[in-house]
Amino acid sequence: MCRYKHIERSIGEYIAGHYRRVVEVGVGSNPEAARLIAAAGALMLCTDIRPGIRHDGLAVVTDDIFEPDLRLYAGADLIYAVRPGVEMVPPLIALAGRVDSDLLVYHLGCEIYEDGGEVVDCGPALLHRYHRRRP
Repeated sequence: MCRYKHIERSIGEYIAGHYRRVVEVGVGSNPEAARLIAAAGALMLCTDIRPGIRHDGLAVVTDDIFEPDLRLYAGADLIYAVRPGVEMVPPLIALAGRVDSDLLVYHLGCEIYEDGGEVVDCGPALLHRYHRRRP
């Protein structure tokens, strides 16, 4: 599991260095990337479909990506997800388009959605940018 924490740290460091208003979708029990982004002052909040998830120092809100509350994501310049199910990617892309934010996804193994979007190398991990916000 240590290897995965190294990947999450790399993701968090990359995002903290490139974005200012960030939402993580599906934080679950892996807040490592979110903690780094929060420490840089860039994390707006984390969401998860399961109620009652808490991580010290992080705002975690219950939301369903298949029926998202757009108010939670308004103003974000990035929405990201670490190892989401591939079925979550289409609604993530739609959400990013609706609120005009970038969307970065770190996939489990070699699982990608369609063409994989634009590949972003952030060290030991490859992120997939499926949507870019308008300049």
